[in-house]
Amino acid sequence: MTKKTLRQIAIYGKGGIGKSTTTQNLTAGLAENGAQVLVVGCDPKADSTRLLLGGLAQKTVLDTLREEGEDIELKRILKTGYQGTRCVESGGPEPGVGCAGRGIITSIGLLERLGAYTEDLDYVFYAVLGDVVCGGFAMPIREGKAKEIYIVASGEMMSLYAANNIAKGIQRYAKRGGVRMGGIICNSRNVDREVELLRAFAEELGTKLIYFVPRDNIVQHAEIHRKTVIEYRPESKQAEEYRELAHSIEINRDFTIPKPMTQERLEGILMEYGLMEDLKDDYRI
Repeated sequence: MTKKTLRQIAIYGKGGIGKSTTTQNLTAGLAENGAQVLVVGCDPKADSTRLLLGGLAQKTVLDTLREEGEDIELKRILKTGYQGTRCVESGGPEPGVGCAGRGIITSIGLLERLGAYTEDLDYVFYAVLGDVVCGGFAMPIREGKAKEIYIVASGEMMSLYAANNIAKGIQRYAKRGGVRMGGIICNSRNVDREVELLRAFAEELGTKLIYFVPRDNIVQHAEIHRKTVIEYRPESKQAEEYRELAHSIEINRDFTIPKPMTQERLEGILMEYGLMEDLKDDYRI
């Protein structure tokens, strides 16, 4: 019998771009289709699994270690959510003390020791905070835990600056190990010519726009009800969009080492698609 290949995937992107929402909705789509999924929230806000858990305020790994010590069982830090998804929140240090990236390192090490990475798993997703890939937050790719990287972006200028910066970190670690870029996920903000811009941006990076998720207020409605869109309105068009995103990742086998742009080239693309000109008009540059 052939051993199942575990796909370990990290989702990066600018703060506030919708990484957690996108990750939870696409993993709901995978789980709905029978995949066994572990989601590891790598954000000190500990909000990367709340929609899968129905809003349950999950105790983080670091909080549990601080309060109970290191002699804990897996069930103390791992909860089961929508369609059997397994959910963990790494958490962060107390405010003003320590490095949040250390929480990721500690959490993944503990999950390994406690046997969370079981043979029946199909996917592990790491939803990672950060506009830049610093040492701590790069841990899933630096240590070879995540082999596939997807960047969530939009047609907004600062989102693309952050995505290009993240690609620099991926390129650096790709030279040392097997990590590769799987593509760009556009979480639309209804920017003019957004699809064309993201396709051109992805092509320049040497990757592809793997999926364009349209903007829909049903996402906010689902979040208010503490659910993914797939659970909240399974028959909706937006739920189908997330299922298609999940399928796009499921079938993706096109992985590359990104080629980050210079500042001048990135601004050239933004100018070509009108974004920089719009900013000149808006701010009288």
